[in-house]
Amino acid sequence: MSIYQRIAAELGVRDAQVVTAVDLLDGGATVPFIARYRKEATGMLDDEQLRTLEERLRYLRELEERRAAILESVRSQGKLDEALEAQINAADSKARLEDIYLPYKPKRRTKAQIAREAGLEPLADQLLNDPSNDPQVLAAGFGMEVPAALEGARAILVERFGEDADLIGSLRERMWGSGQVTARVREGKETEGAKFADYFDFAEPFAKLPSHRILALFRGENEEVLDLVLDPAGANEAGPTDYEIEIAAKVGVADRGRPADRWLLDTVRWAWRTRILVHLGIDLRMRLRQAAEDEAVRVFAANLRDLLLAAPAGARATMGLDPGFRTGVKVAVVDGTGKVVATDTIYPHVPQNKWQQSIATLAGLCQAHNVELVAIGNGTASRETDKLAADLLSMMPQLKLTKVMVSEAGASVYSASAFASQELPGLDVSLRGAVSIARRLQDPLAELVKIDPKSIGVGQYQHDLSETKLSRSLDAVVEDCVNAVGVDVNTASAPLLTRVSGVTPSLADNIVAHRDANGPFRTRKALKDVARLGPKAFEQCAGFLRIPGGDDPLDSSSVHPEAYPVVRRILAATTGEMSGLIGNTTALRKVRPEEFADGTFGVPTVTDILKELEKPGRDPRPAFQTATFKDGVEKITDLEPGMVLEGVVTNVAAFGAFVDVGVHQDGLVHVSALSSTFVKDPRDVVKPGDIVKVKVLEVDIPRKRISLTLRLEDTPPPANKDRDQGRDRGGRDQRGGQRGGGGQPRQQRREEPAGGALADALRRAGLAK
Repeated sequence: MSIYQRIAAELGVRDAQVVTAVDLLDGGATVPFIARYRKEATGMLDDEQLRTLEERLRYLRELEERRAAILESVRSQGKLDEALEAQINAADSKARLEDIYLPYKPKRRTKAQIAREAGLEPLADQLLNDPSNDPQVLAAGFGMEVPAALEGARAILVERFGEDADLIGSLRERMWGSGQVTARVREGKETEGAKFADYFDFAEPFAKLPSHRILALFRGENEEVLDLVLDPAGANEAGPTDYEIEIAAKVGVADRGRPADRWLLDTVRWAWRTRILVHLGIDLRMRLRQAAEDEAVRVFAANLRDLLLAAPAGARATMGLDPGFRTGVKVAVVDGTGKVVATDTIYPHVPQNKWQQSIATLAGLCQAHNVELVAIGNGTASRETDKLAADLLSMMPQLKLTKVMVSEAGASVYSASAFASQELPGLDVSLRGAVSIARRLQDPLAELVKIDPKSIGVGQYQHDLSETKLSRSLDAVVEDCVNAVGVDVNTASAPLLTRVSGVTPSLADNIVAHRDANGPFRTRKALKDVARLGPKAFEQCAGFLRIPGGDDPLDSSSVHPEAYPVVRRILAATTGEMSGLIGNTTALRKVRPEEFADGTFGVPTVTDILKELEKPGRDPRPAFQTATFKDGVEKITDLEPGMVLEGVVTNVAAFGAFVDVGVHQDGLVHVSALSSTFVKDPRDVVKPGDIVKVKVLEVDIPRKRISLTLRLEDTPPPANKDRDQGRDRGGRDQRGGQRGGGGQPRQQRREEPAGGALADALRRAGLAK
């Protein structure tokens, strides 16, 4: 079966669809371009199918390269016969291929090789083939001490059994199906490794272990808190294990009372315990990690997609607040286009406590720049700063402000980046984070593409994952999201343009340079004047680059320039005027796509064109909305079981969803508490950015764990002594964890009078009478 046939079978599509898609990929086309503009060629393969195809194509081509290398290696040893070649060619996975190659793989001199060189292979063969031979008698005829001769023969058989590809493959699947991982805490590590307490006495079958548990176990082992054992199970109280029985049956060893039977059974046991079990343990560790990584990468990618496609607040003047205590709250105001128009630093919290002056400063900036939105970073001092913003809204209702808590994950990475230095050259590094916070409220996608996806922090155990695999997956997500939304070529940053289909980093810089030198692009055709933007790049990127308000209305849509003639034909058959066609649902829904299809553009493409003309440049992202945190609930010690709170979903993992309820520590809604019905994938219920109502079930202050439920009818479990003691010990703010901690006592702020010094400060700023 060819690579194409195999992928087609896995995807459940025709071979021709795969062949065409592979040709397009090999020719430099991107997945977004193929999915949207080559539907007829691929038979309507969507972006998800194409991503799977791309990944499998990479794996199978690597498999073929490895197969060729192995064939050449065995051939050069003079050991390649027709049967072995057929076996190698039939291997359908890398693991199977390596099992077959193992006996021929160049290795250091082993005990078995030394024994063969000593002429002991005939002894091993005779004992295995004819157990009626007495091992002691037979070994005496090989010119060395009997124990040494038998030890050499055993080494040869142990290696032979351990390199039997079919046997190893069967034992591996047996162990995977019936074995389990056990974990125990190392002596004296109970306190230091408290975060792994769930695994101090743990056992679970391999096949049932979810990815997050696998990664947690391996991390606990790496941190020298846990001892892990891969238990094959299958042990019998009396006699050999199930694995030894299978090995014996495969190699023809049985206890029939013959002189060599006991020696051969001991050899089987030795092979299992000293070689095969060790080999399978390594294999299954890799398999567990591989499965865990695949799932963790999938979860990370899905969460990143939801975050990038979160609702944009739009082109509204926004104030970004990057909270801090000692160093102050950094303030940046950006206009509707994201341009920085003002910056400042205020010190409302401890130790300076300039609460009134800070509100006056913010009010002055909001009034001067017509600010509509206040974006507050969700890190250290976020709730204190949120209270500051709430007081601002209360004192100055005429400003009609809306405050929103925004994830600041990755803002510090952006602040110190080379691009931030280039984009905000005259701005201090400490203030760039506030700019990023403001802009990511206006347009999450446009701002977050400036940051390495891995720094956005919406995964589980991301630092334990393969760097290459994670980066490849996340880059694909960013590419898909950017191209699904489309990009205004006249306002997009270079990092955003780089994510457009067919646009390389150097080409993105050239587009920006051309725009700066010649003014805004008026047509898509003008893109061809950009240095090094040739026909192939234009084909790939043109449909995803939009020109609102340009010379041709179609240039602001997702209709590709190559399909403009189709629109002209539709126009001629309907209204006759472009302005009368675009957005004219009545006229467009009367058009029959098949009447305008031709040999180049089929019904799927014409259908897409008609949908786009109904709502040109439509944004697939949801409408903007905000959550309201409960007053008086600002730290984990403020939480009580039974409270119903509004919060924002910040992350979704295989085991549940994390929700920010405004206490600097996300709570967990376990997968079992997401719905009254069975939930296989938490993302079927919630996604990052969703606003939800949750009930507090339990609060574990010492471990900084908050248990929540979306089932508001759930009843919190009875209070227990340990939790009460934890609450007593939690009299001071014990935040930390995901968002850091520290805090100004709430009483200090609430005692601030609404009038007095604050009113005086506002009057001095000209903001109050």
